[in-house]
Amino acid sequence: MPVKKRPVSPRQKMINLMYVVLMAMLALNVSSDVLNGFSLVDKSLQTTTRNASQVNKGIYDDFEEQMKANPKKVKEWYDKAQRVRKMSDSLYNFAEELKLLIVKKSDGEDADISNIQNREDLEAATSVMLAPGTGHGRALFNGINNYRERIIEMVTDSAQRRIIASNLSTDVPQNVRTLGKNWQEYMFESMPTAAAVTLLTKLQSDVRYAEGEVLHGLAANIGVKDIRVNELNAYVIPSSQTVVQGGKFTAQILMAAVDTTNRPTIYIGGQKIKSERGIYETVCSRTGDFNLVGYIEMMNAQGELVRRNFEQKYTVVAPSATVSADLMNVLYAGYDNPMSVSVPGIAASKLQVSMSGGGLTPKGEGKYIARPSQVGGEAVITVAAQTEGRLQEMGKFTFRIRKLPDPTAFIAYSDGQGGENRFKGGKLSKQILMGTDALGAAVDDGLLNIPFRVTGFETVFYDNMGNAIPEVSNSAEFTARQKNMFRSLSRGKRFFITRIKAIGPDGVERTLDGAMDVTMN
Repeated sequence: MPVKKRPVSPRQKMINLMYVVLMAMLALNVSSDVLNGFSLVDKSLQTTTRNASQVNKGIYDDFEEQMKANPKKVKEWYDKAQRVRKMSDSLYNFAEELKLLIVKKSDGEDADISNIQNREDLEAATSVMLAPGTGHGRALFNGINNYRERIIEMVTDSAQRRIIASNLSTDVPQNVRTLGKNWQEYMFESMPTAAAVTLLTKLQSDVRYAEGEVLHGLAANIGVKDIRVNELNAYVIPSSQTVVQGGKFTAQILMAAVDTTNRPTIYIGGQKIKSERGIYETVCSRTGDFNLVGYIEMMNAQGELVRRNFEQKYTVVAPSATVSADLMNVLYAGYDNPMSVSVPGIAASKLQVSMSGGGLTPKGEGKYIARPSQVGGEAVITVAAQTEGRLQEMGKFTFRIRKLPDPTAFIAYSDGQGGENRFKGGKLSKQILMGTDALGAAVDDGLLNIPFRVTGFETVFYDNMGNAIPEVSNSAEFTARQKNMFRSLSRGKRFFITRIKAIGPDGVERTLDGAMDVTMN
């Protein structure tokens, strides 16, 4: 069969896009649907890898036959092909071993890679790849780098060299989320089992792709590409098997090893399609599962009419989008609420996001700042996407607008190791108290950490007769009189900080309920 150098197929481009989008969605609190998405991508990658392996095996078999027929001419290229096979199989098999180790760590010794039970497990990949002394992450990193450097030396086409180098890159993106992480930490730290397995499957696919590109180049040197085809099959290559309602289903239909001077005739539903390049398009107006059925006809070298049937399933889904508040399922008025917006299968750069009931500011890569204006109302975020050359609405999302909760007052002091502690009531040493100049306040409930500015407060002391002695500060700082009262307190004496006033980022001043009870320790 003539072996032709082929561009990256629409199917492969679709798989690469799905892989990038699913990786981006790991920043969110993803659902089981996203984990299912990883399984779908993994299966698609496995199919692509198997197809590439079959093509590569055909070229290796051709090398064997040519070696027997003309060893003097073929030996140099045959030996190089065997080296390519050996180093490709080595990295491929290592990735397969790591997949099994991760799945066994997640599901136990009886684990099945093709049927992962604990897909959401965040510990298995971290343990196998990053455990001190036993982690395999560094070995995989070195293996990929070594393979990439050796394989691209054998590729003559500069464009293919760049593609292979990009596919097998171990560079870590330089941004806030990855700052300080090495490649293996960036790829596998706290990665769900399903995602880690998919990453390794993609590596295997990239290895087979790189192996195939080198084999095509080696084969060209000895004329392996001149071997004639003895079998013809029909193939359907869809750009995507899942289509958003209103979008287009696009597929390329071709006969294997098509001769550009002898284009096949394609029939779908008994009707001949007009595209000379075998491109079929239809507008998908309904959701559901569909089946593309037809056949291809072409003349072989003997002038005989050859017919091959084909069938391709695809799914049309309703428009969908994901909008999540990074802090809670509510938005706070007058406050910069961080938001994340994504649509499966569509790049963030193609989204148009708007908001009613306040302002929405983009921060890049699907991140936004929502700032609602009125407490008690609702903010509606609308997501649209550029698909098929048109703008399509993907969903509307409604959030309640609430006032920022009241903060808690505290006395900040050092823990002696460079960190900060916050005293909010109880026993406190006089040394710490005397070393503190001001009172602080913040919403600090484990989810929110929003600082407030204290504008005033009152301390209440009691003399020996039980009479209350109030002292007022009109700022966050303790007054000189309050400091003097602190010096006079003995062990076991107590005082109260009350009528605390504070202003938050929403600009609203509030008087805090309750009082801080301080007892000298």
